[in-house]
Amino acid sequence: MVIRSCCCFGRKPRASDGSDAAGNGAKVHTTNGLDLNPNSKEGAASNVGDINAAKSRTKGPTPGPVLVELFTSQGCTTSPTADLFISKLGQGDSAQELELDVPVIILAYHVEYWDYLGWKDPFASSLWTVRQKAYGQSLQQDSIYTPQVVVQGRSQCLGSDADSVLSLIRSAPRFPSSEIKTTIARPSESSMEVSLSGPLRFKVEGYSLDILVALYENGHVTDCTKGENKGRVLTNDFVVRCLEKACTVKDVSARKTVTGKVTFNLWEGYSRSKCGLVMFFQNASTLEIQGAQSLALPEI
Repeated sequence: MVIRSCCCFGRKPRASDGSDAAGNGAKVHTTNGLDLNPNSKEGAASNVGDINAAKSRTKGPTPGPVLVELFTSQGCTTSPTADLFISKLGQGDSAQELELDVPVIILAYHVEYWDYLGWKDPFASSLWTVRQKAYGQSLQQDSIYTPQVVVQGRSQCLGSDADSVLSLIRSAPRFPSSEIKTTIARPSESSMEVSLSGPLRFKVEGYSLDILVALYENGHVTDCTKGENKGRVLTNDFVVRCLEKACTVKDVSARKTVTGKVTFNLWEGYSRSKCGLVMFFQNASTLEIQGAQSLALPEI
């Protein structure tokens, strides 16, 4: 798989080095809240996880939000357009303007493979490049690029193409919210623990399901002084700062209680008012999302 970008026409991208460039006194709050199969998309209708998920969607609960993941870079000239659109999409008051009646959850991953063009994205991580490459494999792409949007882990498009993004969201499968409850603790000023326990509300049979928790940050404003976006003021929201797997489950009933925990090391300048937590469920093989929900961050 090669790396390409819509922001660098005429320049052969360089994929980095050619590798996969890719306690005591704790405060506690309780709230409700990648092995791959390259051919996983073939015959998706017969996928066991899809069948079980489809059955769960035919029952009473109101469908939950759609997970929209953006892969972006401050070193890409067209990423800022996608960043602004995705930020707007994530604001609840923009739904009417965009004629979108589907609730969404946004996560933005900054990749590092354009840092060599002159500007080092302060939020970029090779971990997010690895995640994007995994999606590239599961979606049978021959390359990855920025800005890219992946919807429910099942479809992808150019992140700056608003019409395509909205179309994918409207047509994406939706899943009921789980009954998993979360307990959020601050063992120290520099760490956060998220524990979860409860039923999924859908059956997991014949495949493995990862339960992941992401911590994101809003309100970033960056003066870009070098690279492709030199002289521009860049704004970024929903920037994923931490992503951890709480647990993996297999062959569990819809009512069986699952448990898990993640620990986040917080960064200097962490502010609860700028951050949010997201829990989502992802097929470990196909990478398809089978539900997501936002979690309230308590004042601890």
